Amino acid sequence: MAEISAKAVKSLREQTGAGMMDCKRALSEAQGDVEKAIEVLRERGLAKAGKREGRATSEGVIAIALEGRRSGMVELGCETDFVARTEDFTGLAEALARIAARDAAVTTPQALLDASIAAEKVSERITAAIAKLGENVVVKRVARLEVEGEGVIGGYVHAGAKLGVLVSLAAQNPGAEVEALAKDLAMHVAAADPTPVAVTRDGVSQAFLAKEREIFRKQALQEGKPEKVVDRIVEGKINKVVAEICLVEQAFVKDPDKSVGDLLKQAGEVRVVAFERFKLGQAEEEPQA
Repeated sequence: MAEISAKAVKSLREQTGAGMMDCKRALSEAQGDVEKAIEVLRERGLAKAGKREGRATSEGVIAIALEGRRSGMVELGCETDFVARTEDFTGLAEALARIAARDAAVTTPQALLDASIAAEKVSERITAAIAKLGENVVVKRVARLEVEGEGVIGGYVHAGAKLGVLVSLAAQNPGAEVEALAKDLAMHVAAADPTPVAVTRDGVSQAFLAKEREIFRKQALQEGKPEKVVDRIVEGKINKVVAEICLVEQAFVKDPDKSVGDLLKQAGEVRVVAFERFKLGQAEEEPQA
């Protein structure tokens, strides 16, 4: 059998877009003949995968995995809603979310692609999925939450798997009640309008506040407000904006007479550590408050 060099495998992969191991096997079967190896890959439908790379992936699913105090969430994109609803595609998304939950190093799409799934690189599994499903498949976003010490993580995926949320809570006595609260808060983050961007006021960026203050100041001056009261007007508006975007200050969607902070107080020694919210199609890097 002809010895297959890494350079030959890399070259075949670049030509066909097939996975590294698929290219190596094809070259072995073809005794090192590149043209025959390409035919082998084409016969198996793997060579077509490369041609699908770059196609728009506006559809897809959000998948979450809860593994005790660890959790993962993945946005997996494809081209059509038909493929997004197939068991092959949703099963792959769920498997990737489990990898994110279990591997502390998986916090970015590239890190997930470099990870392994059943003795195979995730990137190669994605390439195989592209060939099987006939559409481009892309890992768009990855999130991971882990509770250090006592606490729980709640998760929620909205109908259709187009929206997913993870919420981590620190709690002195985690139990069924706190677990239910974590699930409720995940549902709140999914449904809340405006969408929360920080847990508390301390999490709101100073750059965002400075920009808002500048806008509110100009508005007040244009309205003819006296200079001596402008600062008070500006801070009043800032407080209102911050209250709307901070999770603990928002009115709870299931009971608007209570804030999320009220629920946390009722539960005892419980606080929100962090949350992640993925909506299908959102840019990976969004402006943050």
